[in-house]
Amino acid sequence: MSEIAIAIVALSGMAVLFGLLLGFAAIRFRVEADPVVDRIDAILPQTQCGQCGYPGCRPYAEAIAGGEADINRCPPGGEAGVQALADLLGRDPLPLDESRGEHIAETMVAVIDEQVCIGCTLCIQACPVDAIVGAAKQMHTVIEQECTGCELCLPPCPVDCIDMVPVQQDISEWKWPYPVIPLEQI
Repeated sequence: MSEIAIAIVALSGMAVLFGLLLGFAAIRFRVEADPVVDRIDAILPQTQCGQCGYPGCRPYAEAIAGGEADINRCPPGGEAGVQALADLLGRDPLPLDESRGEHIAETMVAVIDEQVCIGCTLCIQACPVDAIVGAAKQMHTVIEQECTGCELCLPPCPVDCIDMVPVQQDISEWKWPYPVIPLEQI
């Protein structure tokens, strides 16, 4: 048997052995996600804006489930989001924490004035969902379907070429709004 054939057989045997070990480890040491965290995360707006004090919606959901954070720290979710979280967790609804920002009812998206953009890439670095594309010293643009309207790209822009504009909704994007019940009626 040639040396190449021996090497192929040895490597194939090792690949099968390591595959079996990894398969066993995946079954034996599987970590189940917390279903409460998943349900809380599903209610949050997924803007990944960090206004709640956490780096994204998932860490905020984990903090709520762990009792480390209140349910009223998400301005993009608004009062309807607080109400939905309160219903899910069986807690009393709280008024929205205004120190975190104000709720904007209209969905916004960033638009870059490409004639003014200098290609500094600061907005790309600030975008938590990678909705801005471009290269250094080149024009940048926003992928509208990916933009969550978090406004984190506005402060780092040195030439103020980014504006927030309302999203033009059509029937394919329309969602039934959450009912807003004033706290006095509860």
